[in-house]
Amino acid sequence: MLTLRSPQELFDLCVENEGKGQSISFVPTMGYLHEGHMSLIREGRRRGDLLVVSIYVNPLQFAPSEDLESYPRSPERDAALCEEAGVDILFLPSSETLYPNGYQTTVSIGPLADGLCGASRPGHFDGVCTVVLKLFNLVRPKVALFGSKDYQQLQVIRAMVRDLNLGVEVVGMPIVRDPDGLAMSSRNAYLSAGQRAQALCLSQSLDLAEQVVAAGERDSAVILAAVQSHIEQHDSAEIDYVNLVDASSLEMVNGSIGPSSLVALAIRFGNTRLIDNRVLRLPPVPSGEHSVVV
Repeated sequence: MLTLRSPQELFDLCVENEGKGQSISFVPTMGYLHEGHMSLIREGRRRGDLLVVSIYVNPLQFAPSEDLESYPRSPERDAALCEEAGVDILFLPSSETLYPNGYQTTVSIGPLADGLCGASRPGHFDGVCTVVLKLFNLVRPKVALFGSKDYQQLQVIRAMVRDLNLGVEVVGMPIVRDPDGLAMSSRNAYLSAGQRAQALCLSQSLDLAEQVVAAGERDSAVILAAVQSHIEQHDSAEIDYVNLVDASSLEMVNGSIGPSSLVALAIRFGNTRLIDNRVLRLPPVPSGEHSVVV
């Protein structure tokens, strides 16, 4: 595995390999790697001749009150995991090289970034897309892989790729969970034992939403009320948002849910903010039956 810190060296090497006809797959991360990241890396290894992984905690996507300085880091362990997984290039840039003195250009995202996490983290997705666009320009990947736990981020990046004609296939990989159901996240390391136990209310409430829909409920308010009620039974859980949106447009669903709707959660446990989501898909109408429009 080759470790690079210079953006120019990365760009030159990727252009050289692209010229040789090699396809490049790319997994951008902020490090402190867990099994969720590794599932992306393994799929990236399968999809490309050259696999590039970046580790960079991007300051543009953190508000002044957020955890930029304390964000968990494990560079030596991360590098060992990448080498073991067959990564070809590990890119470890600094802020000084990615955003040199005089840097002033950012990506501005439209309404897709306004709701959900964007409502409580203004400017967050502009920062995400700015660094992802820079990395795409350096790596020139054929395919880039992202986790679906950050569902809004995935949709925003897909929109940027489409709108700016970047020609990158953006693959969303399934959420990876601990055996008890908690979605894997680098920020789980912040949780106390008690908070960790209470944090199971996220996946449990999503399970409940699926059960309510499977029982025939279609009213978004009823579904959300069941989810919120379950979370509120946990003393340590402070709700940032509990929303039900269209899985494609991320627009709020009012009234009856459509064929593919998303329950999205952001819950705080002390200073730790966790997110999770579940796409609710309606069962198909059995053959020979017809849905009735009222």
